[in-house]
Amino acid sequence: MITSDAFRGKRYAVLGLARSGLATVAALVASGAEVLAWDAREEARAQVSGGVTFADPLTVDLAGYDGVVVSPGVPINRHPIADHAHKSGVPLIGDIELFAQAQASLPPHKVVGITGTNGKSTTTALIHHILKTAGVPTTMGGNIGLPILMQDALPNGGVYVLELSSYQIDLTYSLACDVAVLTNVTPDHLDRYDGFADYAAAKERLFTLQHVDQIAVIATEDDPSRMIASRINHRLHRVASTTVGDQSDWPSLQGPHNAQNVACAHAVAEALGISDDIVASALKTFGGLPHRMERVRERYGVLFVNDSKATNPTSTAPALAAYPTVHWILGGLAKTDELDACAPQFSHVKAAYTIGEAGPMFAQLLAPHMAVTQSVTMEAAVAQAAAAAQPGETVLLSPACASFDQFRDYEARGDAFRAAVEALA
Repeated sequence: MITSDAFRGKRYAVLGLARSGLATVAALVASGAEVLAWDAREEARAQVSGGVTFADPLTVDLAGYDGVVVSPGVPINRHPIADHAHKSGVPLIGDIELFAQAQASLPPHKVVGITGTNGKSTTTALIHHILKTAGVPTTMGGNIGLPILMQDALPNGGVYVLELSSYQIDLTYSLACDVAVLTNVTPDHLDRYDGFADYAAAKERLFTLQHVDQIAVIATEDDPSRMIASRINHRLHRVASTTVGDQSDWPSLQGPHNAQNVACAHAVAEALGISDDIVASALKTFGGLPHRMERVRERYGVLFVNDSKATNPTSTAPALAAYPTVHWILGGLAKTDELDACAPQFSHVKAAYTIGEAGPMFAQLLAPHMAVTQSVTMEAAVAQAAAAAQPGETVLLSPACASFDQFRDYEARGDAFRAAVEALA
């Protein structure tokens, strides 16, 4: 657990007691802070071991508090806690901001922060893998893995690798990353922002927090990322997927989107002084992440790939590009009423199998371009795709949709795909 004298004797309110909230409470209490904690769920409050006061911060006079720590999942654009904290003159912060405030108490280290609409999880995990391969003490957290405050402090020379969503950046004010990475910026999460420009600005804040001697790595393959890069006034590395050569030795890093992830990770490794030979070795041994171009099984010469994390058409398009002949399972809770980003890759699709709420709409969109089956359920889609696919072809779950119509989250959706594939005779 990361603790710091910076919190000793201070007062914090913590709203939300899921994993990051519980880790925050534990770290603050262990650091000698006074903590008020709240979650509407009684079972969540029961997980707190003690040393805190339970009360809804909306019912408490927050004057004199040093911060209100909220989960990234709290929609601060419309949740009343934002106004309540503002009227009390108390900042809304997240666990990443607490980590930033604790840095002075930690052994000398570096921080790599990764943001972007798509690819940030894979890029984060790949950078972490490269560092481990190089023998550098490292851990990863933020929007991936365990909450950063729950993890042990690294020894001298360690590197913290943090995946940072726009929500987390919104709640961070003092994190100056030694290396900050932007993979791309495309429309997403617009329910939390006043238009796309505000969403892009949230991503850009990660770079405005850096100091003049720190490094920005930006994949300049979309207009918003190029615009952000044009405003960088410190050390800038522009990267592109087109600079990455043969990917055949990297089984978990296929497709143009992973070429972009590799380009970003390679630039970070260079900035940290890691040799190209170590990077090359790490690329070959990187195992990938669950639900992100995850190779589930090869059956009778047919490859089954779980890309459930692809929750919008922009993230699905490169997955389609990664394989020459695809049986495409898609659908769920649609974020858009079109599949324009995927259209350039339709030539790779032999047949589509639609599921979920968006199934009928997507079937209508795709019918002029390919064979379409309205499968409705995951189990039916897998069975139908498996029956039709020939050796050398790929059955790809890349939904281009959110999952909440049929599944708890994208992970549950990917698990259902994996279970259906494994159940095939």
